[in-house]
Amino acid sequence: MDDLEGKCAFVTGGASGIGLGMAEAFTGAGMKVVIADIEQAALDEAAQKISQTGATVHAIQLDVTDRDAMSAAADEAESRFGAVQVVCNNAGVASRGFLADATYEDWDWVLGVNLGGVINGIRTFVPRLIAGGIGGHVVNTASLAGLMASPGNSVYCTSKFAVVGLSEGLRKELAPKGIGVTVLCPAAINTRFNENARNRPAAFKNTGTQMSDAQMALLDQSFAGGTSREEFGKMVLDAVRTDAPYVLPHSEFKDAYRAKVDDILKYWSDEEPTAQRLEGNQFRRQAFEMMWEE
Repeated sequence: MDDLEGKCAFVTGGASGIGLGMAEAFTGAGMKVVIADIEQAALDEAAQKISQTGATVHAIQLDVTDRDAMSAAADEAESRFGAVQVVCNNAGVASRGFLADATYEDWDWVLGVNLGGVINGIRTFVPRLIAGGIGGHVVNTASLAGLMASPGNSVYCTSKFAVVGLSEGLRKELAPKGIGVTVLCPAAINTRFNENARNRPAAFKNTGTQMSDAQMALLDQSFAGGTSREEFGKMVLDAVRTDAPYVLPHSEFKDAYRAKVDDILKYWSDEEPTAQRLEGNQFRRQAFEMMWEE
């Protein structure tokens, strides 16, 4: 999407952090932006901040796990600004600690927001993008934790690995329809993400993964030295313009990821496939290709 002037973007988790960085970058490029967030006070502050620049912005309070509310938000965005062409499924939370101690509430909260919120955004907006026939772009926020697992972070990693796989598949499905897909895989961004428990619903308050004050202080230090939201927002804007499949800003982890892939390849069989297996692969590919036939 080279020309973004006047087009509309919808950003969940848009009142702070990465979401606000994207919203600011988009409005800086002349786009109209809808920011959706569960925190009304933060929404009001963000909308005022953006509007003071002369940009066009509209705020909607939204719990991304609420499917009916997501659909209503899409309707509201369209009634205000017309067709949404850039959809950013960004809202996210985390629960950290030993995986064996994680409660069902930890799982339900993190997966409900991080994965369910992305699914709800896709289910709501992608059919509208396709029906509009004018192209568009979907941005899904995963994490470096969606590419590399780390101990103490496994519930979060599960949700983000799923978002990466979902995004890679969605990109291949939507490319023939002129719709791009980008998945964001950053490490530390200088945001308030470590304070996300402030938005944890009472229904999910039972947790087994609380961290000590000393542990949280170290995490806070790591995020304080991270990439700024403004800088990252500009990276996302560039990815939408160039239809980049990934945004991977933190080069310090590249060697570790390469080592992971090399380790996987060590366990990959070198056995010569049979003719029947090769033929079966072709049948499977043909079966899926039929989905795109008119």
